[in-house]
Amino acid sequence: MNKSAFNHRPVHWLPYTDKEVIEKARKVNMHELEDYSWENKEFKVSVVQDVQSTFVIDLFYRLYKSDTENQKLTIILPNPYAAVYENLAELCNKYGVSCRNLNVFFLNEWADDMGNIAPLDYTASYGRIFQKYFYNGLNPELRPKESNIHYFTNENVEHYSDLIDEIGEGGADVCYSSIGWSGRIASIEPEGEFICESMEDYLKQTTRIVSNHMISIAEDSLLGLFASSGDLAAVPPKSATVGPRDIAHARDHIELQYKTSLDKAVSWQRMVSRLMLFGPVAMEVPASILRMYKGTCYIHEAVAAQFKGKPDMPEEVFSYLKK
Repeated sequence: MNKSAFNHRPVHWLPYTDKEVIEKARKVNMHELEDYSWENKEFKVSVVQDVQSTFVIDLFYRLYKSDTENQKLTIILPNPYAAVYENLAELCNKYGVSCRNLNVFFLNEWADDMGNIAPLDYTASYGRIFQKYFYNGLNPELRPKESNIHYFTNENVEHYSDLIDEIGEGGADVCYSSIGWSGRIASIEPEGEFICESMEDYLKQTTRIVSNHMISIAEDSLLGLFASSGDLAAVPPKSATVGPRDIAHARDHIELQYKTSLDKAVSWQRMVSRLMLFGPVAMEVPASILRMYKGTCYIHEAVAAQFKGKPDMPEEVFSYLKK
């Protein structure tokens, strides 16, 4: 058979199946994207060697500025980032940076099949990770009030977006995020509860309990929270999540893309990053809405690496198998 004659359609349950856009995305030279002319001049992209260190530096500077200028700082945080939170706490302790003005919200939190939000004593709770590695890691005199940390609960989920707007005086000062394999931002998935008739209506939607996409469940089953073992049944079926409105109202955005294998040869973010950046701004790739707002997308150089390899087997895999 002539290989060039074999041409399949993407499987129907994929969130994004436009073959023309997908093929263009595969061919993007990501190392030229820092000079790319984005439709929104306030949105920028930067390829870096260490995305998590960039996260630490950015948030520490904001905490330092909040302390020295005695200004409120309202942030929305992703998870799990234990190493980032641990390093932030250590820096604040070392340099005496007070977090008294800090108000924290979270992108999402696990929920069970009945929609009950995971408590902080659940081992995989995102709130627990922040509490353990950042809040409890801070010297007591540098901590914000416990009431400044707004964990998702069954009681507050329906008005969590209003809390962000109220405490943040119109929205968060900065929202940190990292695109998921499905194209999601937080647990705003490309299918399900947020899909509506227009982008205008889409961007007005607020926090709620949603079903996790099967691609997201597969992604999360590889996390250390679930033993990095592909244990699909261990991943909760639902999540509490911020809505598109919370992303839209944030005054700044930091997107973090760094998911690779240990040898940097494999990255599931490599394709979805390209769809987010170069496909249409659409509900089918929820994180693409970040391009509408002020922010910076930091991409690990391994995620930015070109699609390459022999037609039958990528060179990285071939080299590995020969060892």
